[in-house]
Amino acid sequence: MTARFNPARAAVYALLVLFALIFLIPVYVLLSSSLKTFAEVQDLSKLWSLPQGLNLESFRAAWSGIPEKGLRGLAPNLLNSFKLTIPATIISAMLGSMNGYVLSKWKFRGANIVFPLMLFGMFIPYQAVLVPLTITLARVGLGGSLWGLILVHVVYGIPITTLIFRNYYTEVPNEMVEASRIDGAGFFGIYRYILFPLSLPGFVVVIIWQFTNIWNEFLFAVTTLQKPELQPITVALRNLSGSQIKEWNVVMAGAIIAAVPTLIVYIIMGRYFIRGLLAGSVKG
Repeated sequence: MTARFNPARAAVYALLVLFALIFLIPVYVLLSSSLKTFAEVQDLSKLWSLPQGLNLESFRAAWSGIPEKGLRGLAPNLLNSFKLTIPATIISAMLGSMNGYVLSKWKFRGANIVFPLMLFGMFIPYQAVLVPLTITLARVGLGGSLWGLILVHVVYGIPITTLIFRNYYTEVPNEMVEASRIDGAGFFGIYRYILFPLSLPGFVVVIIWQFTNIWNEFLFAVTTLQKPELQPITVALRNLSGSQIKEWNVVMAGAIIAAVPTLIVYIIMGRYFIRGLLAGSVKG
């Protein structure tokens, strides 16, 4: 028995293929340009052509730099991004988990006011806080340091991490918490032995979200960190593309290097991310 041709389904698949191609066009230009020589990328008529050979020199130049041409390598800044992103992600995830636990299982007077006020922080534009942020960091002695930028991302990440964990913990039956209280478990005991072991899907969602946002963030980093040796890779990539010598193959290679860590995180944790979403991590 042959399947009948379904015009509606065919149209859906055609649109999906079209949208996929549109999305992949910049990826193709990025990859092909990074493998081309400087002479090839200078000729705009060859923008869509495949590279003539496998040229990895642009990746070496983006990684180590070319001092004689004034190009600074991305290797030290990649390490800075890890130093920034990993602790900021972990700290904001733990604080969001604790906040979500309190707001979902330990209701207190005024909780319905505190929670919306915390969420308000999600809607404050970065540009609106740059001046007070810079002044505050300078006054507490963290201006121009990675620790100051870590603090900024932790504070800015608390609203979204709290929202995710609060909604996730709401799905946990209250009877489990009440039974733990009857057995003598306290505030931290309930969190440690009941909620924390159930939090893996929620942590996966938060880690992917925070890691991606912090790794790709540019505005706070370029504002608070003026020393090139302390800047994360996003700012260094801007400096690489803004140099006097426009070696676009090197810039494209640098963009690929900067994107690899977030791709690895999603490849490793992507299936758990979907599971976390379906488990109620972002349900209202």
